[in-house]
Amino acid sequence: MTLLELFLIAVGLSMDAFAVAMGKGMCMKRLDYRQGLVIAAFFGLFQGGMPLLGWLLGRQFSVYITRIDHWLAFILLTLIGVKMVYESFKKDDDDPHCEIKLDLRELTVLAIATSIDALAVGITFAFLTVDILPAVHFIGFTTLVLSFLGVVIGNRFGLALKSKAEIAGGSVLVLIGLKILFEHLGILVF
Repeated sequence: MTLLELFLIAVGLSMDAFAVAMGKGMCMKRLDYRQGLVIAAFFGLFQGGMPLLGWLLGRQFSVYITRIDHWLAFILLTLIGVKMVYESFKKDDDDPHCEIKLDLRELTVLAIATSIDALAVGITFAFLTVDILPAVHFIGFTTLVLSFLGVVIGNRFGLALKSKAEIAGGSVLVLIGLKILFEHLGILVF
């Protein structure tokens, strides 16, 4: 897997966290950079940790499925991407008059919820040639940066960009899944 592919996966995976961070930023009357960094750190930590957990699980089964690994990577990335695009069209029931508070339990639940997709991608990594430790650090750091930007952008611009971020992230994951499949089938050669 190339660095560009890993970067695109990291960006795609972090779009859920970015969108939630935007929501948190929208709730802040005044931008609090310290709170924004705490929110971003939670998302980055879980987004980086879940692929590692998925990779560990996937390694247990990789011996049995190496003949179909490209199909699994394609299916998992496509399902995750389509789910993200679909969810971008759902109506948000968030209270526009919310107020921000750093509740560690809520942040943990949000971080887990936004990183479940990363667990599935980690399983995919077990079937591909991915150096997992640099990959999970890269994904975690990318998510941290984008989540912090999400808080700032959400505070400044509101809902206008939230669904667009999810659509872009989902589309990137689907395209990477297609690339993996086409390369394995010999349709694409990079």
